[in-house]
Amino acid sequence: MRLAWAFVAGALGAGVLAWWQAREPQAPASAPASDAMPPTAADRGGLVLYRWRDEHGVVQVTDAPPEGRPYTVVDVAALERRNTIDPNPALEAGR
Repeated sequence: MRLAWAFVAGALGAGVLAWWQAREPQAPASAPASDAMPPTAADRGGLVLYRWRDEHGVVQVTDAPPEGRPYTVVDVAALERRNTIDPNPALEAGR
């Protein structure tokens, strides 16, 4: 009789485990909507830098965006965590 109860308990446990693995994960209530943009450094009051190339092709990094030129925003917080600057592939392709 104990063996029968062991099989019942094992089947019940396997069912619960299968349900747990197959369920959809639920996002925490405090998580922002997936279509919402994460806050930028400017939104948090942090430093914002802009990387762009001048008319001679020299990379410039300034605290104000250039007028009439394409630029990329430098993630200063990530740079402070890593302390390195990766080259921008889009700008490097234009060389």
